[in-house]
Amino acid sequence: MVKSALRKSRRVSHSPLVKQHAVGGVFLLVVLLSIGFTLYSTLSWMWDDQRLPLSKIVLQGDLNYVSANNVQQAFSELEHIGTFMSQDIDELQEVVSTIPWVAHASIRKQWPDTIKVFLTEYQAEAIWNGNALLNEKGNVFDGDIGQLKGERVKLYGPTGSSQEVLNIWREITPLFKALDLNITSLVLNDRRAWQIILDNGIRLELGKESLNERIERFIALYTSLGSDADKVSYIDLRYDTGAAIGWFPEQELEQESTDD
Repeated sequence: MVKSALRKSRRVSHSPLVKQHAVGGVFLLVVLLSIGFTLYSTLSWMWDDQRLPLSKIVLQGDLNYVSANNVQQAFSELEHIGTFMSQDIDELQEVVSTIPWVAHASIRKQWPDTIKVFLTEYQAEAIWNGNALLNEKGNVFDGDIGQLKGERVKLYGPTGSSQEVLNIWREITPLFKALDLNITSLVLNDRRAWQIILDNGIRLELGKESLNERIERFIALYTSLGSDADKVSYIDLRYDTGAAIGWFPEQELEQESTDD
């Protein structure tokens, strides 16, 4: 009888604790469900296409040829621009990188509705084959030649030769500047022969070999010509020694003098 009473007493004494734990568990479950629902509602709201649309563009960088309109036009080619949460930055960078003159694009989103676009432009070192441009490394890039500010040398060559032609131009330019002459065009033709056109109108035929030696021969010849250099149309240096000089016709020189 005594043992039975003790068991009942123990059962009675544990009952309030069980109820407290049950109430606490229910409360915790309610709190977790409430937090989960709030988080779900918040995320659903933020990912809703009608919420937080990316509607502003901030364009940054030292830019001469790319405008905000160019960036907007590039974005308009996308089927859809998402929200602050859903839009993929890589997709935006990919489409902006297709804009002519853009060398590098860095894009980030700014809460709640802004796209910040930082661009670096190519620096045009030369005009390549009449319809493209070269950067300082001799890489071909797409850009509107009509937008160029300032003069650029015109370089020509077969596919894949742009770096070689640019390097040769840089190497020989000081030789001509010493004569107060500038190279307006440098051509490497399909037969690997070089041709130069100078800003005074003289065309130099240099051939495939001994480029530096033939340029030195021109320098000596040009210096000896003195004022007669104005009458020269072309100089063919494709010889082991000496050169062939082509002269402007007298009537053409008289016409030029009259035009002046």
